[in-house]
Amino acid sequence: MAKIEDLKLENLDALFPETFSKEQVAKAKTLFLKELSNTMHEFYGGKMQTVPKAGYYGFNWFNVWYSPGVSRVSTEIRDNPERSFELSNRGNLVAVVSDSTRVLGDGDCGPSGGLGVMEGKAFLMKYLGGVDAIALCIDSRNEAGAHDPKKVIEFVKMLAPSVGAVNLEDISQPNCFEVLDTLREACDIPVWHDDAQGTGCVTLAGLVNALKVAGKKIGDVRIAMLGAGASNTTIASLILQAGGDPAKMVVCDSKGGLHTDRKDIEADTAFYKKWELCQTTNPGKIDSIADAMVGADVLIALSRPGPDVIKPEWISTMAGKAIVFVCANPVPEIYPHAAKEAGAYIVATGRGDFPNQVNNSLCFPGLLKGALIVKARKVTDKMAIAAAYAIAEVAEKKGLRPDYICPLMDEPETFPAVARAVAMQAQVDGVARVVLSGDEVYARAKQEIDDARGLVHHLIEQEFIKRPTPDMLEACLEKAIAQVK
Repeated sequence: MAKIEDLKLENLDALFPETFSKEQVAKAKTLFLKELSNTMHEFYGGKMQTVPKAGYYGFNWFNVWYSPGVSRVSTEIRDNPERSFELSNRGNLVAVVSDSTRVLGDGDCGPSGGLGVMEGKAFLMKYLGGVDAIALCIDSRNEAGAHDPKKVIEFVKMLAPSVGAVNLEDISQPNCFEVLDTLREACDIPVWHDDAQGTGCVTLAGLVNALKVAGKKIGDVRIAMLGAGASNTTIASLILQAGGDPAKMVVCDSKGGLHTDRKDIEADTAFYKKWELCQTTNPGKIDSIADAMVGADVLIALSRPGPDVIKPEWISTMAGKAIVFVCANPVPEIYPHAAKEAGAYIVATGRGDFPNQVNNSLCFPGLLKGALIVKARKVTDKMAIAAAYAIAEVAEKKGLRPDYICPLMDEPETFPAVARAVAMQAQVDGVARVVLSGDEVYARAKQEIDDARGLVHHLIEQEFIKRPTPDMLEACLEKAIAQVK
């Protein structure tokens, strides 16, 4: 077993005993990352802090930044509310809003339970997209104790004047559908549901490139999908808008295939997104994921944590050069090595410690940056699709292969490229307040992203951000190994 000699953790597999099987290593990695995350969150007291962006040069600057000088800013915004985007941080600020009812694969974690994830979003927005963000977890329960989507909707409407965009996250279905669709129309700023639109965007990007590697076309392939929550219903919609054939798509939820005989879905108006798929896909009325995978070219699973949700024998029935996306968090529906052994040609997950990370973190920092730069009023599906093709193009320029269909999160050119594509599409769609060229958007996004990254590294170098010690990491590693042995 290798010792942890630095903090990069570039080769996690090498940290574990050579006697461990692939299954044990995969399990140990998950446990190690969880232990390390908990330890580091306690060490830092969370991931985010508030730092001024304006300078202090002497006593009277208090009077400039606060009273009496700031009165001039208040009246300027009163007389022209659009000036709030230029005279405050609103133009680069995103509220990350959740009621914590569906946190990763852990379900309802209580109102505060999503703070770690929401701060994680804020961290990625700043470092990858140069966007400021604040985590806001709310209690959406009504007097009867039920989670009420209208409480989330009202909360977002009330906070909208303070931010340039809202990122919804980890809201359980069916509430998530009503919340997003209502707020997209009710607010004059982008309201983005990252579990749905973000996951849909990056999955489409990965699929576009995986099909190129496999030599297949999106309109020709048979697609089986496991899971019919916010993520997969949006993925299905974006794939169909990008040229997928609904007659060759089968979506399955926990009760079976979605089709016109699913009266349980038709009767529940809250699941209108699922009923739309019942009406447009699966004309053969296939009723199980195992049957849907027979001869399928593509599997896209976003269901429940594995690793035994997707069976190897199901994958072995798929078409040649099968493409398998198993993106449940924190553990995929089947481990990549097992999927490969069963015959999969390309395997993607939502995790960065496996090849082909198909994770919405490739999308939302750049997408929201582009939307903010042109002061967009909303994010259209066409903007999400434009972002997907921009992500795909970044990877294609580097050279596609079965274990590289999407850029890595540390390839910084992805995010200004996405910002540019989104900003240009926003202008085409008529939802941008500002008209800019693609070069102008790219240059501004790149500069602000570079500045954000530089700030973080400067804080580390100057020890304003403290470094954890190797001993702290070793202790987490030992705990993980002990749980697997």
